[in-house]
Amino acid sequence: MPEKVSLLNKYITIFLVVSGYWIISILTVFVNKALLSSIELEAPMFIALFQTMMSVFVCYCMKLLSKVFPSYCNFPDSSPFKKETLKEVFPVSVLFTMMIAMNNLCLKYVSVTFYYIGRSLTTIFNVAFTYLILGEKTSGKCLFFCAVIILGFYLGVDQESLAGSLSISGTIYGVLASLSLSLYSIFTKRALPSLKQEVWLLSYYNNVYSSFLFVLLMLTNGELSNVLEYKRLYDYTFWFIMIMGGICGFSVGFFTSLQIKYTSALTHNISGTAKACAQTVLATYWYQESKSLLWWFSNSVVLLGSAGYARAKQVEMERKHKESLNYEKLGS
Repeated sequence: MPEKVSLLNKYITIFLVVSGYWIISILTVFVNKALLSSIELEAPMFIALFQTMMSVFVCYCMKLLSKVFPSYCNFPDSSPFKKETLKEVFPVSVLFTMMIAMNNLCLKYVSVTFYYIGRSLTTIFNVAFTYLILGEKTSGKCLFFCAVIILGFYLGVDQESLAGSLSISGTIYGVLASLSLSLYSIFTKRALPSLKQEVWLLSYYNNVYSSFLFVLLMLTNGELSNVLEYKRLYDYTFWFIMIMGGICGFSVGFFTSLQIKYTSALTHNISGTAKACAQTVLATYWYQESKSLLWWFSNSVVLLGSAGYARAKQVEMERKHKESLNYEKLGS
Protein backbone atom coordinates (compact mmCIF):
# COMPACT_ATOMS: atom_id res chain seq x y z
CA MET A 1 0.00 0.00 0.00
CA PRO A 2 2.73 2.56 0.85
CA GLU A 3 4.40 1.76 -2.50
CA LYS A 4 1.14 2.53 -4.36
CA VAL A 5 0.77 5.82 -2.50
CA SER A 6 4.40 6.71 -3.28
CA LEU A 7 3.89 5.89 -6.97
CA LEU A 8 0.67 7.92 -7.07
CA ASN A 9 2.45 10.90 -5.50
CA LYS A 10 5.19 10.57 -8.10
CA TYR A 11 2.68 10.60 -10.98
CA ILE A 12 0.83 13.59 -9.48
CA THR A 13 4.12 15.49 -9.12
CA ILE A 14 5.09 14.75 -12.74
CA PHE A 15 1.62 15.80 -13.96
CA LEU A 16 1.80 19.10 -12.04
CA VAL A 17 5.34 19.85 -13.24
CA VAL A 18 4.57 19.08 -16.92
CA SER A 19 1.28 21.03 -16.74
CA GLY A 20 3.10 23.97 -15.15
CA TYR A 21 5.72 23.90 -17.90
CA TRP A 22 3.05 23.91 -20.62
CA ILE A 23 1.05 26.76 -19.09
CA ILE A 24 4.06 28.98 -18.34
CA SER A 25 5.81 28.29 -21.64
CA ILE A 26 2.73 29.04 -23.78
CA LEU A 27 1.88 32.13 -21.69
CA THR A 28 5.46 33.41 -22.10
CA VAL A 29 5.23 33.20 -25.90
CA PHE A 30 1.92 35.10 -26.00
CA VAL A 31 3.09 37.77 -23.52
CA ASN A 32 6.37 38.30 -25.39
CA LYS A 33 4.49 38.50 -28.69
CA ALA A 34 2.26 41.23 -27.22
CA LEU A 35 5.35 43.18 -26.14
CA LEU A 36 7.45 42.63 -29.25
CA SER A 37 4.63 43.39 -31.69
CA SER A 38 4.16 46.89 -30.29
CA ILE A 39 4.42 49.29 -33.22
CA GLU A 40 5.23 52.21 -30.93
CA LEU A 41 8.20 50.60 -29.16
CA GLU A 42 11.02 49.29 -31.35
CA ALA A 43 13.19 47.85 -28.59
CA PRO A 44 13.43 44.02 -28.54
CA MET A 45 16.81 44.14 -26.75
CA PHE A 46 15.35 46.36 -24.02
CA ILE A 47 12.58 43.82 -23.42
CA ALA A 48 15.19 41.04 -23.26
CA LEU A 49 17.31 43.15 -20.86
CA PHE A 50 14.38 43.67 -18.51
CA GLN A 51 13.66 39.94 -18.45
CA THR A 52 17.27 38.97 -17.70
CA MET A 53 17.42 41.60 -14.95
CA MET A 54 14.21 40.19 -13.47
CA SER A 55 15.82 36.74 -13.44
CA VAL A 56 18.94 38.15 -11.75
CA PHE A 57 16.75 39.81 -9.12
CA VAL A 58 14.85 36.57 -8.39
CA CYS A 59 18.09 34.54 -8.21
CA TYR A 60 19.67 37.10 -5.88
CA CYS A 61 16.60 36.99 -3.62
CA MET A 62 16.87 33.19 -3.54
CA LYS A 63 20.55 33.55 -2.68
CA LEU A 64 19.69 35.83 0.28
CA LEU A 65 16.87 33.56 1.44
CA SER A 66 19.19 30.55 1.39
CA LYS A 67 21.40 32.34 3.95
CA VAL A 68 18.47 33.26 6.20
CA PHE A 69 16.49 30.02 5.77
CA PRO A 70 19.03 27.38 4.67
CA SER A 71 16.68 24.49 5.50
CA TYR A 72 13.94 25.84 3.18
CA CYS A 73 15.88 27.45 0.36
CA ASN A 74 19.11 26.23 -1.20
CA PHE A 75 21.09 28.43 -3.58
CA PRO A 76 24.87 28.26 -4.16
CA ASP A 77 26.79 31.14 -2.60
CA SER A 78 29.15 32.26 -5.34
CA SER A 79 30.03 35.48 -7.17
CA PRO A 80 29.67 35.84 -10.96
CA PHE A 81 32.61 38.28 -11.06
CA LYS A 82 35.45 35.86 -10.32
CA LYS A 83 38.07 35.52 -13.05
CA GLU A 84 37.73 31.73 -13.23
CA THR A 85 33.94 31.97 -13.46
CA LEU A 86 34.11 34.55 -16.24
CA LYS A 87 36.51 32.36 -18.19
CA GLU A 88 34.30 29.26 -17.91
CA VAL A 89 30.83 30.76 -18.21
CA PHE A 90 31.10 33.91 -20.33
CA PRO A 91 31.28 32.04 -23.70
CA VAL A 92 28.09 30.18 -22.69
CA SER A 93 26.47 33.50 -21.73
CA VAL A 94 27.30 34.97 -25.15
CA LEU A 95 25.37 32.09 -26.75
CA PHE A 96 22.60 32.52 -24.16
CA THR A 97 22.34 36.21 -25.12
CA MET A 98 22.31 35.39 -28.82
CA MET A 99 19.62 32.75 -28.26
CA ILE A 100 17.30 35.18 -26.43
CA ALA A 101 17.97 38.01 -28.91
CA MET A 102 17.25 35.81 -31.93
CA ASN A 103 14.15 34.33 -30.26
CA ASN A 104 12.77 37.80 -29.58
CA LEU A 105 13.51 39.04 -33.09
CA CYS A 106 11.94 35.92 -34.59
CA LEU A 107 8.80 36.32 -32.49
CA LYS A 108 8.65 40.02 -33.36
CA TYR A 109 8.43 39.37 -37.10
CA VAL A 110 6.57 36.06 -37.36
CA SER A 111 3.18 35.00 -36.05
CA VAL A 112 2.84 32.73 -33.01
CA THR A 113 1.35 30.09 -35.33
CA PHE A 114 4.55 30.03 -37.44
CA TYR A 115 6.90 30.46 -34.46
CA TYR A 116 7.38 26.72 -33.91
CA ILE A 117 8.13 26.04 -37.58
CA GLY A 118 10.53 28.98 -37.69
CA ARG A 119 12.55 27.51 -34.81
CA SER A 120 12.21 23.85 -35.73
CA LEU A 121 15.78 23.28 -36.95
CA THR A 122 17.30 23.04 -33.46
CA THR A 123 17.48 19.24 -33.71
CA ILE A 124 19.29 19.49 -37.06
CA PHE A 125 21.91 21.85 -35.65
CA ASN A 126 22.22 19.63 -32.57
CA VAL A 127 23.17 16.67 -34.76
CA ALA A 128 25.60 18.74 -36.85
CA PHE A 129 27.38 20.43 -33.92
CA THR A 130 27.44 17.27 -31.80
CA TYR A 131 29.44 15.66 -34.59
CA LEU A 132 31.64 18.70 -35.40
CA ILE A 133 32.39 19.72 -31.79
CA LEU A 134 32.01 16.55 -29.72
CA GLY A 135 32.78 14.00 -32.45
CA GLU A 136 29.63 11.97 -31.70
CA LYS A 137 27.98 10.25 -34.65
CA THR A 138 24.20 9.96 -35.15
CA SER A 139 22.40 6.78 -36.18
CA GLY A 140 20.75 6.36 -39.57
CA LYS A 141 17.28 6.26 -37.99
CA CYS A 142 17.86 9.62 -36.26
CA LEU A 143 19.20 11.11 -39.50
CA PHE A 144 16.02 9.95 -41.26
CA PHE A 145 13.88 11.86 -38.76
CA CYS A 146 16.14 14.89 -39.23
CA ALA A 147 15.33 14.75 -42.95
CA VAL A 148 11.62 14.62 -42.05
CA ILE A 149 12.02 17.78 -39.92
CA ILE A 150 13.81 19.60 -42.76
CA LEU A 151 11.01 18.58 -45.15
CA GLY A 152 8.39 19.90 -42.71
CA PHE A 153 10.31 23.17 -42.30
CA TYR A 154 10.51 23.61 -46.09
CA LEU A 155 6.78 22.90 -46.52
CA GLY A 156 5.92 25.29 -43.68
CA VAL A 157 7.97 28.13 -45.19
CA ASP A 158 6.47 27.41 -48.62
CA GLN A 159 2.89 27.48 -47.29
CA GLU A 160 3.54 30.66 -45.31
CA SER A 161 4.92 32.24 -48.48
CA LEU A 162 1.87 31.19 -50.52
CA ALA A 163 -0.37 32.66 -47.84
CA GLY A 164 1.50 35.97 -48.19
CA SER A 165 2.43 36.08 -44.51
CA LEU A 166 6.06 34.92 -44.71
CA SER A 167 8.63 37.15 -43.04
CA ILE A 168 12.07 36.42 -44.50
CA SER A 169 13.87 38.26 -41.71
CA GLY A 170 11.73 36.52 -39.05
CA THR A 171 12.50 33.12 -40.58
CA ILE A 172 16.24 33.89 -40.69
CA TYR A 173 16.13 34.96 -37.04
CA GLY A 174 14.31 31.70 -36.27
CA VAL A 175 17.06 29.66 -37.93
CA LEU A 176 19.71 31.65 -36.02
CA ALA A 177 17.75 31.07 -32.80
CA SER A 178 17.83 27.32 -33.50
CA LEU A 179 21.56 27.48 -34.21
CA SER A 180 22.36 29.42 -31.03
CA LEU A 181 20.13 27.17 -28.89
CA SER A 182 21.94 24.12 -30.22
CA LEU A 183 25.38 25.58 -29.48
CA TYR A 184 24.18 26.79 -26.07
CA SER A 185 23.07 23.26 -25.13
CA ILE A 186 26.45 21.79 -26.11
CA PHE A 187 28.52 24.46 -24.32
CA THR A 188 26.26 24.20 -21.25
CA LYS A 189 27.22 20.52 -20.93
CA ARG A 190 30.87 21.58 -20.99
CA ALA A 191 30.44 24.37 -18.42
CA LEU A 192 28.28 22.55 -15.84
CA PRO A 193 31.04 20.27 -14.45
CA SER A 194 33.09 23.34 -13.44
CA LEU A 195 30.00 24.59 -11.55
CA LYS A 196 29.44 21.21 -9.87
CA GLN A 197 26.34 20.61 -12.05
CA GLU A 198 24.55 23.58 -10.41
CA VAL A 199 21.97 24.53 -13.08
CA TRP A 200 20.60 27.43 -11.05
CA LEU A 201 24.08 28.89 -10.61
CA LEU A 202 24.63 28.77 -14.36
CA SER A 203 21.27 30.46 -14.89
CA TYR A 204 22.24 33.20 -12.43
CA TYR A 205 25.59 33.81 -14.13
CA ASN A 206 24.05 33.74 -17.62
CA ASN A 207 21.46 36.37 -16.73
CA VAL A 208 24.05 38.61 -15.01
CA TYR A 209 26.42 38.56 -17.99
CA SER A 210 23.57 38.81 -20.51
CA SER A 211 22.25 41.93 -18.80
CA PHE A 212 25.55 43.69 -19.53
CA LEU A 213 25.59 42.36 -23.10
CA PHE A 214 22.02 43.54 -23.76
CA VAL A 215 22.93 47.04 -22.51
CA LEU A 216 25.75 47.08 -25.08
CA LEU A 217 23.37 45.86 -27.80
CA MET A 218 20.86 48.57 -26.87
CA LEU A 219 23.52 51.27 -27.12
CA THR A 220 24.82 49.85 -30.40
CA ASN A 221 21.49 49.70 -32.26
CA GLY A 222 20.08 52.96 -30.85
CA GLU A 223 17.31 51.42 -28.77
CA LEU A 224 17.97 53.66 -25.78
CA SER A 225 16.50 56.71 -27.52
CA ASN A 226 13.48 54.65 -28.62
CA VAL A 227 12.84 53.64 -25.01
CA LEU A 228 13.25 57.18 -23.63
CA GLU A 229 10.88 58.57 -26.28
CA TYR A 230 8.25 55.87 -25.76
CA LYS A 231 4.91 57.51 -24.92
CA ARG A 232 3.74 54.74 -22.58
CA LEU A 233 7.02 54.47 -20.66
CA TYR A 234 5.29 55.61 -17.46
CA ASP A 235 2.08 53.66 -18.10
CA TYR A 236 1.49 51.06 -15.37
CA THR A 237 -0.19 48.72 -17.88
CA PHE A 238 3.01 48.54 -19.96
CA TRP A 239 5.13 47.79 -16.90
CA PHE A 240 2.62 45.20 -15.69
CA ILE A 241 3.03 43.30 -18.98
CA MET A 242 6.81 43.76 -18.78
CA ILE A 243 6.90 42.33 -15.26
CA MET A 244 4.64 39.46 -16.35
CA GLY A 245 7.07 38.74 -19.20
CA GLY A 246 10.01 38.82 -16.78
CA ILE A 247 8.32 36.46 -14.32
CA CYS A 248 7.31 34.13 -17.15
CA GLY A 249 10.86 34.14 -18.56
CA PHE A 250 12.28 33.12 -15.20
CA SER A 251 9.50 30.59 -14.57
CA VAL A 252 10.12 28.83 -17.90
CA GLY A 253 13.70 28.12 -16.82
CA PHE A 254 12.47 26.94 -13.42
CA PHE A 255 9.85 24.56 -14.82
CA THR A 256 12.23 23.34 -17.53
CA SER A 257 14.71 22.31 -14.83
CA LEU A 258 11.93 20.66 -12.80
CA GLN A 259 10.62 18.77 -15.83
CA ILE A 260 14.08 17.42 -16.64
CA LYS A 261 14.64 16.58 -12.96
CA TYR A 262 11.40 14.62 -12.51
CA THR A 263 11.36 13.01 -15.98
CA SER A 264 14.37 13.18 -18.33
CA ALA A 265 15.93 15.41 -20.97
CA LEU A 266 14.33 13.34 -23.74
CA THR A 267 10.93 13.42 -22.07
CA HIS A 268 11.35 17.19 -21.82
CA ASN A 269 11.95 17.33 -25.59
CA ILE A 270 8.84 15.23 -26.27
CA SER A 271 6.82 17.39 -23.89
CA GLY A 272 8.13 20.51 -25.63
CA THR A 273 7.11 19.10 -29.03
CA ALA A 274 3.60 18.30 -27.83
CA LYS A 275 3.38 21.73 -26.16
CA ALA A 276 4.33 23.38 -29.47
CA CYS A 277 1.45 21.56 -31.16
CA ALA A 278 -1.02 22.81 -28.54
CA GLN A 279 0.49 26.30 -28.77
CA THR A 280 0.03 26.40 -32.55
CA VAL A 281 -3.61 25.28 -32.35
CA LEU A 282 -4.32 27.79 -29.56
CA ALA A 283 -2.63 30.61 -31.53
CA THR A 284 -4.78 30.00 -34.64
CA TYR A 285 -7.88 30.21 -32.44
CA TRP A 286 -6.68 33.24 -30.42
CA TYR A 287 -5.63 35.29 -33.46
CA GLN A 288 -8.49 33.92 -35.60
CA GLU A 289 -6.15 32.77 -38.37
CA SER A 290 -7.33 30.39 -41.07
CA LYS A 291 -4.69 27.96 -42.37
CA SER A 292 -4.67 25.59 -45.35
CA LEU A 293 -4.60 21.82 -45.08
CA LEU A 294 -1.03 21.72 -46.43
CA TRP A 295 0.04 24.26 -43.77
CA TRP A 296 -1.29 21.98 -41.04
CA PHE A 297 0.38 19.03 -42.78
CA SER A 298 3.77 20.80 -42.65
CA ASN A 299 3.35 21.34 -38.91
CA SER A 300 2.43 17.68 -38.48
CA VAL A 301 5.53 16.59 -40.41
CA VAL A 302 7.80 18.67 -38.15
CA LEU A 303 6.06 17.39 -35.01
CA LEU A 304 6.25 13.74 -36.14
CA GLY A 305 9.89 14.16 -37.14
CA SER A 306 10.78 15.72 -33.76
CA ALA A 307 8.85 13.07 -31.81
CA GLY A 308 10.39 10.28 -33.90
CA TYR A 309 13.90 11.64 -33.35
CA ALA A 310 13.33 11.89 -29.58
CA ARG A 311 11.99 8.33 -29.44
CA ALA A 312 14.88 6.95 -31.54
CA LYS A 313 17.40 8.66 -29.22
CA GLN A 314 15.58 7.27 -26.19
CA VAL A 315 15.78 3.72 -27.54
CA GLU A 316 19.49 4.17 -28.29
CA MET A 317 20.20 5.47 -24.80
CA GLU A 318 18.31 2.57 -23.20
CA ARG A 319 20.27 0.09 -25.33
CA LYS A 320 23.61 1.69 -24.41
CA HIS A 321 22.61 1.67 -20.74
CA LYS A 322 21.79 -2.06 -20.86
CA GLU A 323 25.05 -2.78 -22.69
CA SER A 324 27.05 -0.91 -20.04
CA LEU A 325 25.27 -2.83 -17.26
CA ASN A 326 26.02 -6.15 -18.97
CA TYR A 327 29.64 -5.11 -19.42
CA GLU A 328 29.92 -4.27 -15.72
CA LYS A 329 28.42 -7.65 -14.78
CA LEU A 330 30.89 -9.49 -17.01
CA GLY A 331 33.74 -7.43 -15.56
CA SER A 332 32.80 -8.29 -11.98
